[in-house]
Amino acid sequence: MALSADEIRSAAERLHQAEKTRRQIRQLSLDHPGITLEDAYAIQKAWVAIKVAEGRIVKGHKIGLTSKAMQSALNIDEPDSGILLDDMFFADGGLVPSDRFIGTRVEAELAFIMKQRLSGPNCTMFDVLNATDFVVPALEILDTRIERVDPVTKSTRRIFDTIADNAANAGIVLGGRPLRPDDADLRWIGALCYRNSQLEETGLAAGVLNHPATSVAWLANKIAANGLALEAGQVVLAGSFIRPIETRKGDTIQADYGPWGTVNCYFA
Repeated sequence: MALSADEIRSAAERLHQAEKTRRQIRQLSLDHPGITLEDAYAIQKAWVAIKVAEGRIVKGHKIGLTSKAMQSALNIDEPDSGILLDDMFFADGGLVPSDRFIGTRVEAELAFIMKQRLSGPNCTMFDVLNATDFVVPALEILDTRIERVDPVTKSTRRIFDTIADNAANAGIVLGGRPLRPDDADLRWIGALCYRNSQLEETGLAAGVLNHPATSVAWLANKIAANGLALEAGQVVLAGSFIRPIETRKGDTIQADYGPWGTVNCYFA
């Protein structure tokens, strides 16, 4: 790790304040040119600790950057991950308070609800399917507490910034029709995604590492090195299979998963 414990704690506190004040901070990768992936996850962990100390409860995980195109664009060869907290969950068809966020975007995903503890290493997609209670359509709400483009250098966020910023996660909406893992070939579950009744994006879950359960297996193996596992009852967002849809106050977002129902929210 390149950053000291004090620098990690300071970065986490700055992110926390950015969320509270809705004022983005400068890219951490510019402030700390030597930052590593290990540092970024340490900052994320410190930020989660601040939230838990305030009374928040860890409810699961999110996985991002699961497409080859996104990984190539950021010059990485694996996904990233973040933590889902209890106050990030919004009701299907409900209101999402826009004033709580800075600049939201939405992605369509499949969420895995775990029925038993799943731990790595050597976890496979078959282990994931056996440990999953059901799979449900979901929307992930993204936000960024870190500037996407630095106003001075014009440099864009790097993977270190995204990971430190809890993989850009801010909210989740679960909806549609829950299904058992063997009810369908999960690769072929798709979504038509609308903003204000206008079709914006479409995609298939196969875009997530060819099978979304492979993404969940990656996470179980990744966190095993820290003595962690996916716990029974936790929600795991497997990764988006559409490009992010920019949203503004007053927007309604709906994802139509065909036979698996719809999930939607309104940015109030």
